Amino acid sequence: MNNSPLHGRLSHVWRRLVQTARLSCGIPDYDVYVAHLRAHHPERKVPSYAEFFRDRQTARYKGTGGRCC
Repeated sequence: MNNSPLHGRLSHVWRRLVQTARLSCGIPDYDVYVAHLRAHHPERKVPSYAEFFRDRQTARYKGTGGRCC
């Protein structure tokens, strides 16, 4: 594994590009969602990625909203 500063920066840029692409398609970032749940709703069960994705698709295409805060 390459631990150079350039590699770290490129990895960060890549993650941001992937996140931006997902958000532009209406797919929120799973990792950000999990962090939000753990910080603000620790009593809730963290869904699997498949459950999260299915819920987000339903919210987007069936008009159920889906925002908690």
